[in-house]
Amino acid sequence: MHRLAHSGGSAALLEWLAARLDGWTGVVDADAPAGPELAVRGAAELSTRGVRSAVLHGEGSAALLFALDGGRALAAVLDLPHHPEAPALLADSAAALALVLRAEEAERREERAELAESRAREAVLHLLMNGRLSTAHQIAEALTPPLPDPLRMYVVECRAGQRGEVARLCEELTGGRAWIVRCPVYVRHLIALVPAGPAALSAEHDPLSEALVGAARDRAVGVSGHLRLREAPAAYAQAFHALAVARGRAGRHARFGPGPELELAAHAAGTGWAQTLLAPLHTYEPRRPQDPGPQELRATAHAWLNFGPHATRLLKIHRNTLATRLRLIESVLGRDLARLPEQAELSFALRLTPGGRGASPGAAAGAAGVPAGAPADLDGVLRHPDLAAWARAHLAPLSGHEAPPGARETVRAWLRHDAHLVPAAAALGISVPGTRKRLARIEVLLERSLLQSPSARHDLWLAHRAEELAGSPGPRHDTVPIRGKPHETCTIMPG
Repeated sequence: MHRLAHSGGSAALLEWLAARLDGWTGVVDADAPAGPELAVRGAAELSTRGVRSAVLHGEGSAALLFALDGGRALAAVLDLPHHPEAPALLADSAAALALVLRAEEAERREERAELAESRAREAVLHLLMNGRLSTAHQIAEALTPPLPDPLRMYVVECRAGQRGEVARLCEELTGGRAWIVRCPVYVRHLIALVPAGPAALSAEHDPLSEALVGAARDRAVGVSGHLRLREAPAAYAQAFHALAVARGRAGRHARFGPGPELELAAHAAGTGWAQTLLAPLHTYEPRRPQDPGPQELRATAHAWLNFGPHATRLLKIHRNTLATRLRLIESVLGRDLARLPEQAELSFALRLTPGGRGASPGAAAGAAGVPAGAPADLDGVLRHPDLAAWARAHLAPLSGHEAPPGARETVRAWLRHDAHLVPAAAALGISVPGTRKRLARIEVLLERSLLQSPSARHDLWLAHRAEELAGSPGPRHDTVPIRGKPHETCTIMPG
């Protein structure tokens, strides 16, 4: 009996009793009766009379009951005459069964608590990604450790089912100071927000990454730069792009190198424009109380632009709900989100206004128009000297001596066809696997993820547009889509 309780739990113990007594055995709850009618009536009598054991006789059978905790009883319905030692066996079993049931309930409570903590950590991450720092801090206060600021964000890729082990190792290596959350989108990714030390780490030497990878060589780690907590979305993008580079390195870890990120370079120039573009979304009023409001629509747009159809995992909604929300966003903003230029513009605006309405100095001007001297459209923002410099730095590796042949043409064809591989491959005259391999090599060159979301495709499109506006053509003849006119192109000629 004790061996069964340890190996198979309450179910194995009840099966053994049923076989040994040649009858029905089970646990009957007086508050939620289920089982043979004689056992249910016996459990009710047991509860009403407040006794610890009872026998209820029926026609040709008897129900033997022994009280357990919480209004439940161990019941056996046996044919008459039953074995004379059945009451003693059931009495002994009741003590062991009560302990097993308490242990199983404690395990279920622990699982529910772990699930609740995991969901709470996901919620904090979701709030950080949408710029709602105050709410994130409020939820995080109930958990430990506090959210680090400044931080480095780590994205650890491991085998499925190993995230718990990696989380424990990361907690041990950081002395419990890292905020660790399982990625709600990718089941092989673990995200850690680690306090950034006073001394900057070198790209080649990162003790935490080395220890995480050293424990299992099939892991990979991407690390962001040294950023503030309010820049968590940029930190995640940096760590994710670094992970794409880490997969191809012998050391299996990489730290994000190039910078700054687009939203950091464009903050001064583009905040007013972004608030104006998003004003219809920020002031949207749902028709029914159950319909999504502005913050939900912002979160939906941000998640979809980053993760595509996988956004349903992050938002915990059905794919039909996601499709309905996207149609609503298109209607509110007057945009066709099937087109890459429109996606890039919306992604840019969302990143420049991480807290939504009223999050930045330009928010007050969102409804009244663009402040004097501020760019009125995307082209005006991209003409800013800071953005022109960012674009040159961003695209320089495509024309460098380390660039594979056809790198710039491959990227342009891919962007021209809304980042779809099949039409891009047809335009290049090569196979789809060949196009994918080219883009994989370009990922290493740019130190950005292209084929897996969150992808750098939006930034690449914006960089090409900024380069075009600055009159800095690439070294080869090529065509670029004109924003908002998907069927027209302009030819960029050297000189």
